[in-house]
Amino acid sequence: MFAALIVIVLAGASLLAAQDLGGLLGGLSKQTERNAKVTALRLRCVPEDCRVRPLETLVVQVLVDGEVPVSNGEPRKGRLRRAPGALKVIEAGAGWVSKPFKFQGEDPGGYADSGGGFFRSVFERATSDFVVQDSFLYSAPEQPGVYTLENDTEGVKGQLKITVDAGASTTRKPEEFSFGPEDRSREPYRALAEHWSPMLAQETWWQPKSDYPARFDFDNDLIGDNNWDNIDKGSSQAYVYYAVIETSTHWFLIYNVFHPRDYSDKCIAGSCHENDNEGLILTVHKDGSEFGKLLVMETLAHNNIYSYVNDSGIYSGAHGIDGRIEFFENRSPIVFIESGGHGIYGSSTPNHSRYNAARDEFAGGTGVTFIYKGVPERPKHANDRKVGYELLPILTHWWPRAANDQNQRMFDDFGPYQPLGGRPGIKAARIGRTFLGRKEAANKAKPFWGWHDTKTLKEFILAAGQWGLDPAYAVSRNLRFPASMNFSLDYVYNPYLGIGGETQTTAPPAVTVSAGTPVIGPPGGNVNPVSPAVAPAIPVAREGSLEVEADVDGAVVFHIFDQHASAEVLSGQSVRDTKVKATGPVATGPGITYSVEKLSGRGSVQLFEQPSANNGNVVKVRVEDPRSGAGLYRFRLKWKRD
Repeated sequence: MFAALIVIVLAGASLLAAQDLGGLLGGLSKQTERNAKVTALRLRCVPEDCRVRPLETLVVQVLVDGEVPVSNGEPRKGRLRRAPGALKVIEAGAGWVSKPFKFQGEDPGGYADSGGGFFRSVFERATSDFVVQDSFLYSAPEQPGVYTLENDTEGVKGQLKITVDAGASTTRKPEEFSFGPEDRSREPYRALAEHWSPMLAQETWWQPKSDYPARFDFDNDLIGDNNWDNIDKGSSQAYVYYAVIETSTHWFLIYNVFHPRDYSDKCIAGSCHENDNEGLILTVHKDGSEFGKLLVMETLAHNNIYSYVNDSGIYSGAHGIDGRIEFFENRSPIVFIESGGHGIYGSSTPNHSRYNAARDEFAGGTGVTFIYKGVPERPKHANDRKVGYELLPILTHWWPRAANDQNQRMFDDFGPYQPLGGRPGIKAARIGRTFLGRKEAANKAKPFWGWHDTKTLKEFILAAGQWGLDPAYAVSRNLRFPASMNFSLDYVYNPYLGIGGETQTTAPPAVTVSAGTPVIGPPGGNVNPVSPAVAPAIPVAREGSLEVEADVDGAVVFHIFDQHASAEVLSGQSVRDTKVKATGPVATGPGITYSVEKLSGRGSVQLFEQPSANNGNVVKVRVEDPRSGAGLYRFRLKWKRD
C-alpha cells in the first residue's frame, strides 16, 4: 500500500509546482525527523580552497550532522536531511550571502540511515531532491582579506574562513559583447517614459547574472532558443523595454523586464524555462502638468496581476487593491522582482515583496537595485545598488518582427488576437504571442501582447494579450475610478492596434543624465496630445533600396517598415524562405517617391499602397503568382526624397 502511494505521489509530481511538491515532502520530512538532534555543522566551499577574487562568488554548503532516534536501539548518527539556519558574515563590509538553494554539484552524501523499508527509502530520496536547501552563494567584497562566515542551526554553530585574494582563480566568465549608445530619434514619448521609469529591486540568487535585466539580443543576436546557453558570454548591461499608449485622458506606460533564464534550484515539470519577460503597466492621469499624475501601477507575476494605487478614490473592480505605490526619490515607482522566476510585485506588499525600501535591504540576503540613468551599467556584484539601466522602445525593437513568422527565431506561437468587450483588434491576422524558447520548457516567455491574467481570463473579462494591448479598457475593468474623474477608453495613440494621429518626424531633445542619481533634462515641451502615427516617419538617407526574396504560392501583400518585411497572405499558401537586404531603414514622410522593380518571378509585382498615417507608415507591395506550386520571387523597393 505504501509503495503504491509513493508511486502515485511521484507520478503526479509533474502536476505540482516545485514549491508545492517541496512543501508536501518537506512537511513529511519534518514529521519523520521531528526527534532528530543536531550535534555538529560542517561548512565546505566550492572551490575547496575557499579562495575567491574580489567581487566574485563561491558556494558554501552547510552539512548538518546529528542523531536520529531508533526505537529499541542506539540512535543512528550521521548527516541529517535538515536545512541549515541562515549563513551570515561576521565582519562588517566583508561580503554578502544569498538565500539558500539546493546544492548543484556532486553531493557528499553520508545521510543517517533511519530505516523503514521501501517507502522510507524512496521518500528520503525525494526529500533530498526537493527540500534540502543547504547551500549559499557568497559574494566577496572589493577589499582583499580573510573573513569569517558563521551558521547557527538549532543552537549549534559552525564557522568557515574565506580568503578574498586577487590571485585566486576566477569564477567569472568573460563577456563577449558590449552595447553602445542607442538612437533615440524615433522615440516621441521618451521623456514621459524616462520620468516614470521604475526602480527595480531585483533579488538575486545562485545565478546572479540570470537575475539581471537584459536586452533580448544580449548575446548579439535576435534568436530566442540560444539565450539559455549564451548567458555567460552575453552582456550583463542593464536594459528595460518600454511602450506608451495614450487616450485623451490618460497615458499608459508599459515596462517589460526581460531575463534570458527563468531558473530554479530544482527544475521540474516546466518550472524553469528559456527566456522570461514580466512587467508592469502604469496608468497616468493627464492632469495638465507636464508628466501627469501616476494613479495605478499593475504588475505581472506568473500570469497574475497585482494592483497598487496612488489615489485613495480608486477602489476594487475585477481585482482587489494589493497596496500603495512606494516611490524612489519621490518619483520612480518601486517594484520588487523575484530571483529565479522574476515575478514582479509592488514593494509595499510584505506577503510578496522581500525588499524593504525604507532600509534598502533584501530579506533573502542579496539583491541589486536598478534605476534609470540612460546608460546601461553592469552590476559589480550580486548586492549592488543604484545600477543604471537604459530604456529600449518596443515599437522599433520588437514589434516589427512580431507579425513576421517567416525565417525568424525571435517569436513563436503565432496566432490571432481576439479581444473581448467589442474592443478593437490588431491589423495583422497572426502575431507571435511568445518568445521562441526550447531549453527546460518551450515558449513560456511572452511579450506584453501575449500577457494574460488568470482571473480575468477565466471569468471572460479580458482576453489573452488584452491587458497590454488595450490597457485603458483593462484597468477600467480591473479597478473602479471615481465618477468625477474623466476616463476615456478611446485611443489617440495605440500603434499596436493601428491607431495614431499626425506624423511626427522629429523627436524631443535628448535627455541629459548624470553618472549618479538619474536626472531628467529638457523634455522638449509637453508630450503632444496629437500623437505620432502608428510608426513614426523615418528621416534617413536621401535615397535607398530594400530587396525581398521569397517563395510565393498565391496572392501576397508584403508589409515593409524600417528594414523588415512581413507577408499577409490573401490566397494560397504561406510564404516561405523570406530574405531581406536593405541599404538602411525605408524612409517615410512627405516628399518621398517609391518604386518597385521585379528582379525575378513568373507573376506580377507592383506597388500596392504607399505609407501614410492611416496605414501605420508601412509600404505595401503585392505579389501575384498565377501558377500552382510556389515560385521564387525577388523584387527591389526603391525610395528617393525630393
